[in-house]
Order: sequence, then structure tokens, then C-alpha cells
Amino acid sequence: MKERRLLGNYATLRDNNFNLLRILAAICVLISHAYPLSLGAGAEEPLERFLGGMSLGSVSVLVFFSISGFFITKSFVSGVSWQQFLIARALRLFPALVVVLVVTIVLGGLLLTTADPVTFWGSAPSYFLRNLTLVKLDYSLPGIFEGNPYGTAINGSLWTLFYEVVCYTGIFIAGVLGILNRPRLSALCLGLAIMLCLLMPYLPVNLRLQLLSQLALPFAIGMGFFLWRNLIPLSPFLAAMLGFLAWSAYGTEIFRPVFVLALSYTVFVLGYWPNAFLQSYNRLGDYSYGTYIYAFPAQQLVASLGVTDPLVNIAIALPVTLICAILSWHFIERAALNLKPKFFLDPVRTHGPS
Repeated sequence: MKERRLLGNYATLRDNNFNLLRILAAICVLISHAYPLSLGAGAEEPLERFLGGMSLGSVSVLVFFSISGFFITKSFVSGVSWQQFLIARALRLFPALVVVLVVTIVLGGLLLTTADPVTFWGSAPSYFLRNLTLVKLDYSLPGIFEGNPYGTAINGSLWTLFYEVVCYTGIFIAGVLGILNRPRLSALCLGLAIMLCLLMPYLPVNLRLQLLSQLALPFAIGMGFFLWRNLIPLSPFLAAMLGFLAWSAYGTEIFRPVFVLALSYTVFVLGYWPNAFLQSYNRLGDYSYGTYIYAFPAQQLVASLGVTDPLVNIAIALPVTLICAILSWHFIERAALNLKPKFFLDPVRTHGPS
């Protein structure tokens, strides 16, 4: 009898396709954003008419969060200490964010703004600090992109980072309380979290909680995939069946959660699909985060030049974005990750988050 491919058999392997899936998802966000950035807010993005209002970009963000839920949980469970977990997460997220904010301010102040210098540079510190803390983002700087079809937002993609940090915090709290190492308790807490995500659209809560529930759902599913990895098979047939269930539920209230489950499961089937050619991408680097944080300003810059065709926007902004992402990875992100052993008390034993 052929042995089943269980997720747990692959969860420790570094030879996987997740770097490739993430960069493809980041590029899909760029493609999706090209339509409103070129044509104006309200322009229909790819997939919206077919997925009940979900665009290609929003589906890609779901992919990011399902992958993060799996690997961030793995990071805490396999890490040596909670201090290492926090340091690893901060080094992965904030150095590249600092750089993109500084680059935005400098280039905006020197080359793009139509505002007077006093007004622009007076607003720069607030823009930097508010976007670095992620709590209350400031999307605009004086005199930049004021004639663009979409408006003055410089980096509209940053909004998801706040919710990512919130999800990281949930993992941190669960890990410190020992919930992640207690199967029954973790099942109960995760089930309650998923139920709350499903109920949130029907509750009179503010927009932030609504958005959190939408993104926390794939994150929680990814988390559950890791916690019960030794019970979950990796089956293309099961992925197809879940896809069929989602298609069957289209137009009903359960479509979105079933779609998120089907999408998340399919991501892991593809992520651990054994293929040497696909896995060769890992030799290049992890360019997904850089692509995500540089795409929106690059596309707004293209739009400011008078480009109103989404396909032309993609053709110009994509290579510029990829160059920025490659530089960000090799000179900022990887350099920051290499600092981890200097912060850890026992680098020899370090096998925590990457």
C-alpha cells in the first residue's frame, strides 16, 4: 500500500515552493492594484466579478496569511525562547519597512512633491512614525500624487502589516501561555477563534475588527495545519474536492470560509509539491516582502506620469518593483536576518524562525 503524504512529513524540509508561491502572490497583488491605480477607485479588479467581490489582490493576501499562520506557529513551537521569537519577527518585518519609508520620503521630497519644502518636511516625521508603528497609518505626504486617478495614497499595501502583527501577537500569547503545546486546549482556542472570525461579519463591530476577522481566518487555518500536521494528508484530489465544494457554495453565506479553506489547503499541497525545478527558485532569495512593500508606490509613480492603462502600468512598474525587491532582500532583509545569532543567547542551539 502506498504511504500517504502527510503534511507533518514535509513540515521540517527547507526544500519547498513557498518562496515561489509568495513572490507570485506579491506579483498578483501588483497586477490587481494596477486597475484602481490606473483607472481610479472603484475600478473592477481581476476576479472580483467571479469571487463575490474578492479581487486577485485580496486572494493573494489570503495566501500570505495562510502561509504565515503555519510558519509563524512553527517558529514559536520550534524556537528556543519567546525572546528569539520576538527578535526574529522584528528583524523580518521592520528593517525593510524603515528603508521603504525613508526612500519614499527622500525621493518624494527631492523629486516628486509640489508642496513647499517647509510643509513637506514638516509632515515627514509624522508620516514615518505613524507608518512604522502601523497602528494608524498615514498614506499621504503633501504635494505627492495629488493628480493621480486613485488619489494621494503613497503605499496603500501597508495596511495588512498591522493585522499581520496582530496575528503574530496571538501566536506569541498562545505560546507563552503554553496553549500551543497542549493539543486539546489549542484545539478549543483555535476553534473559538475561527468561530469568532466566521461570526464577525454579522456583529456590529468596526471596520478594523471586520478586516481582522477576514485575515485571521486563513492565518488560523494555517496555524491549525501546523498543529495537526501529522494528521493532514497532502492530496491533490482532496484539494480538488475542496475547490468543488467552494464552487458549489458560490453565492451563499458559506462561500467565503469554504473558499478560504480550499485555497489554504491547496497552497500547502503546492508548497510541498516535490519538484526540483520549482525548488530551484529558492537559490535566488525571498523577494516577496520587498515586492509587496515597493509595488504600490512604484505603480503610483507610473500613474503620476499619465499612464492610465493597467497593462502598461504593470509592464513598467513590475520590473522596477522587482529591482527594488532584489536590492531590499540582499542588502536589507537578509542582512537583518543574519543579525539573529548576535541577539540570541545560545546561537549554537538556535533553530527558530527563519
